[in-house]
Amino acid sequence: MLSLRLPQLFDIHQVPKVFREDGIMSGYRHPRSSALDCILSSFQMTNETVNIWTHFLPTWYFLWRFSMLCTSLDFLMDSYTWPLLVYMLLICLYPFTSSCAHTFSSMSAEARHICYFFDYGALSLYSLGCAITYGSYAMPDRWVNSWLHQHFVTIGVANSLFCTSMSCYSRFVELQFPHKSKILRTAAFIVPFLFDSFPLFYRLLSCCWGSCSPSEALASHSYHLLFAFLTCFLFASHLPERLAPGRFDYIGHSHQLFHVCAVVGTHFQMEAVLTDMASRKDWLTSHSSLPSFPATVGVLVLGVLLNLGIIGIFSAGLPRTPRQSTSAHLHQE
Repeated sequence: MLSLRLPQLFDIHQVPKVFREDGIMSGYRHPRSSALDCILSSFQMTNETVNIWTHFLPTWYFLWRFSMLCTSLDFLMDSYTWPLLVYMLLICLYPFTSSCAHTFSSMSAEARHICYFFDYGALSLYSLGCAITYGSYAMPDRWVNSWLHQHFVTIGVANSLFCTSMSCYSRFVELQFPHKSKILRTAAFIVPFLFDSFPLFYRLLSCCWGSCSPSEALASHSYHLLFAFLTCFLFASHLPERLAPGRFDYIGHSHQLFHVCAVVGTHFQMEAVLTDMASRKDWLTSHSSLPSFPATVGVLVLGVLLNLGIIGIFSAGLPRTPRQSTSAHLHQE
């Protein structure tokens, strides 16, 4: 290990356009890095290092919280906990997938696209997990057993497929139409978020109108929504690096802040879900049917298979870039 050398870094004009990020002028890895180079680069300061660790470390935090819940809840036999099981699996999956995508995205242009296809798929599955969990624990009292409640998870599946399809497609038009690509990708994630959050918006507005009393769960939901909106703003705005290109290449650019806000928001969301689950259990179990295995774990398995199919279709449609062209670009620059 002592003989291993850290990979060389490049400036923005030295790498192909597909690897370039707005406002990030330096710290790029070789666009044909080996898997070992990618792993080693996570231990040197590149423009991806903080992106990698801001989702890798929280993965272990969520796994720790999941393991603690496994000791106090009966995930095997208690069907009331199955929506929480799905949710906990997915909040462990999405940051880990994101960390892997940022780690290995410099292996080639094709690998970069595929890495982010999986990243988008994990995020869309997370939105599905939110739909399953909110439909079971966070639905307003007046909405329980309504048409929306009965079809909430079904629409969540459709939103998940829309999210993965639209975000993957956005990468195909990124070079020719960067603004269109950004709009498509942002919309792909906003639509599931807004739908999943409808029950929360209603509960919060009801409290503002005085028809309910404030609760610990609603406070945590409020913090989650605040960080979710901040996450969206950072993702869409590319601030602060857009105002000062090159100043935030390694620390402080929008994608790093986006990662931090997303994880903090997920923490508050998890706390809110746990509070709703415990405090509303007696009322929910007496006014609606218990969650079923097909409607929770079964839907998750279906969502995984369908999203993998979408990722496979888009991966098969990627143009193949000869290895020599990337090397030639570096030599020319």
